[in-house]
This record gives sequence, C-alpha cells and structure tokens, in this order.
Amino acid sequence: MVQLQFVGSGDAFGSGGRFQACLVLSGAGAPLLMDCGVTSLVAMKRASVDPSTIGAVLISHLHGDHFGGIPFLVLDGQFSRRELPLLIAGPPGVEARMKAAMEVLYPGSSTVERRFPVSYVEWQDRAGATLGDCTVTPYEVDHASGAPAYALRVTYGGRTVAYTGDTAWCESLVDAARGADLFVVEGYMHSRQVKFHLDVATLERERPRIECPRIILTHMSNDVLQNQTPGFERAADGLVVEV
Repeated sequence: MVQLQFVGSGDAFGSGGRFQACLVLSGAGAPLLMDCGVTSLVAMKRASVDPSTIGAVLISHLHGDHFGGIPFLVLDGQFSRRELPLLIAGPPGVEARMKAAMEVLYPGSSTVERRFPVSYVEWQDRAGATLGDCTVTPYEVDHASGAPAYALRVTYGGRTVAYTGDTAWCESLVDAARGADLFVVEGYMHSRQVKFHLDVATLERERPRIECPRIILTHMSNDVLQNQTPGFERAADGLVVEV
C-alpha cells in the first residue's frame, strides 16, 4: 500500500504553525521525500519518520522552504551512522546550491567523508528519470528561484502522485496531473493573485481541465487557512493518505 504523508504542509513563513514543505511517499521500497524545507528534520522526527530510511529527496525548486532542510538531513545521517545511500534530485545546479548551503551553515561539512554516499541528479524538462524505486517526470513551471522550477510527476509502487511545488498557473500543470492518482497543489492565496504562486480561485476556474480524481491543497497562507475551500481537500501536518 502506497501512502503519502504530509510531514510539512506549510508555506515559507509557518502560517498556521505548520512545518515547511515535506511530503513522504512510502510503502513500495525505500521511502522518498518530495521537497525538504528547513524545518523538515524536526517535522520528520515529530512524525516518527526515520530520516535514515529516506532513499531519495526530490526537489521541486531551489528555495529554502523546499530544499533547505537537506543539509540537516545529511548531517543527521552522518552522526547517526547512516549507511543507506542518499540520492538528491532537483533542478540544474542542485549540487552546487546544496554544497554552498552546507558551507554557509557548517563550514567544511560539504567535503566530509561519510559512511553513506550522496549522489545528485538534475531534472530535464519532461524527461523521465528512474531513481531507485520511483520514476519521476519533471515539468517546468513558473516560479523564479534562481534555477528552473518544476512540478513533479512521481510513479512509485504502481501509483502516481503529481505535485506542483510553487508556481503560477501554467499549462504544464495540466500535463503533469493528467491521469495521476493524486494531485498535490499549492494553494497559497484564496482569491488574490500573487506573482509566481497559485490561488484557489484560479484552481477553481481551471479544475475542469485537470484530469485527476483527487486534489489536495498544500502550502497555504493564512489567507487560505482562514477561509473555506469547498471542493478541495486540504493538507495538514501529519495527514496520511492512501494513494
């Protein structure tokens, strides 16, 4: 049984007291993360998710609330004597950005010899990649982050989850979601449009074009958390759904 756990469902600013983006797919081989914000290590331990079992981290884009927890994940593995290899997949430049972040936070940490290998894969738009127990197809979206940003279509254990990351509405989302079992969608604002982000009003307008039976909103600001979103499920920290 494939499960998706919202270890972190919040925005960059902790709206509603929520942890930053961190989704765990499990049940068909090594668990994997979709995004890993700065707060993710704490969130995983609070949710009783063992960080040392994570086989891969799939990054939608290179903003701190989506990838900034990886240095802590790597260091936790070092000090807990992790041996399982860790794969980090993300936009072009992900390896350089990761190593730069580690050097800013803990100088010298990017070059330490560890018991487990860390490897990197860079996304290419619409080019499927088989990564251990999953297959991922990235779709470039509209979100400025110093490198291309992507929605991710992840097939794992015979089930498919599409995930927007952060983005304004764009046609590639229709392709990413088509035929998926679950579509996890940024719902940052309720009706006000903010550049590079999705709002619920736009999702309501475009929903007839989204060929996916189940949609769950995540990355919600207080503007959304304080309003109703009829017709959409809403993520919360700790929510576990069967895919």
